[in-house]
Amino acid sequence: MSLRILCSGYLVRYPLGGQTWHHLQYLVGFRQLGHEVTFFEHFGWENSCYDPIRDEMTSDPRFGIDYVNNIFRQYGLEGSCCYLAEDGTAHGMSREQLAQGCRDSDVYFNLSNMNWIPELETCRRRALVDTDPVFTQIGSHGLARPFTEYHALFTYGENVHRSSCDMPTGGAHWLTTRQPVVLDLWTMEPGNRSAPYTTVMNWNAYGDHEHEGRVYGQKDREFAPFVNLPHETGQRMELAVAGLPPAEASRLRRGGWRLADPRKLTQSPWTYQQYLRSSRAEFSVAKHAYVSTRCGWFSERSACYLASGRPVVVQDTGFSEFLPCGNGLIAYRTPAEAVAAVKGLDQGYEQHCRAARGLAEEYFNSRLVLTKLLERAM
Repeated sequence: MSLRILCSGYLVRYPLGGQTWHHLQYLVGFRQLGHEVTFFEHFGWENSCYDPIRDEMTSDPRFGIDYVNNIFRQYGLEGSCCYLAEDGTAHGMSREQLAQGCRDSDVYFNLSNMNWIPELETCRRRALVDTDPVFTQIGSHGLARPFTEYHALFTYGENVHRSSCDMPTGGAHWLTTRQPVVLDLWTMEPGNRSAPYTTVMNWNAYGDHEHEGRVYGQKDREFAPFVNLPHETGQRMELAVAGLPPAEASRLRRGGWRLADPRKLTQSPWTYQQYLRSSRAEFSVAKHAYVSTRCGWFSERSACYLASGRPVVVQDTGFSEFLPCGNGLIAYRTPAEAVAAVKGLDQGYEQHCRAARGLAEEYFNSRLVLTKLLERAM
């Protein structure tokens, strides 16, 4: 049965490659399943639009609007988008058309809890997809709407409510989901042993947050033990990292890391995709909050590395409890395990590449992930 699906997110306001893939794989994925999809976004708050050309936050959404229109046109999504600007102007669909879309929708998915308008109260079903577990539940971003406004709550923290996980719940019951990957858009190419390990990350994002006497931190808290990893493994390793303080950049370079310009590599979904494909494998840490709670979060970026046939060596957030690790995907907890994982990838590298793609097909295939999401949301 074909459904009318309304989605909202944070794309006009944050028009970068990885964020684009995060949204596209929901929108294109729903379309591939035969559903009708509409996307909208609200300005949120003052100076909430990132302009990557000027590298500044602004209230001017023109760069993001043009960016999204260009991307949507290439995926047959033109005419199905509305951005509500701070001055009340609707770009794309009119607000009246959006209101009718809300009334007609079978289900609304709020990706990351970033948008709310009164018209959403007319949607038959409303579901929240939390992509930033812990921080969403403690309200560190501010809630677009209380959890009680939704008929279903989903989280990427797949260990939520398990005894092995102490992730906050915000007093709500959460269903689990993960990032969908439209496999048609991620063709596998042969791996390159001479290419560097890479990742794309933000050093400190929005900083530490304290909740009920406990501090939940970012990736900067987790990276310190791995500063010298390139020297310790003898491998080429590179970071495309935003928000890196100069002192930390110098420290990383001394440890053997190459630093790439994240703005250049994330300027479009295709530059981002090519960066992942041109890598030997991914090496990355996770946010302190994810690791310390063992919430089970798994990166949408890492899922795209897997879909490209690139092995992934990433810090275990508890995802090893439900994703098979050791072939294509290697989880580590300690610096010694990280060194062993990187060195061990030399053995059977091509097999690791094939296994990585196989994991994407079995666990992140948008047709499977989104079908299950819809079944549980309805």
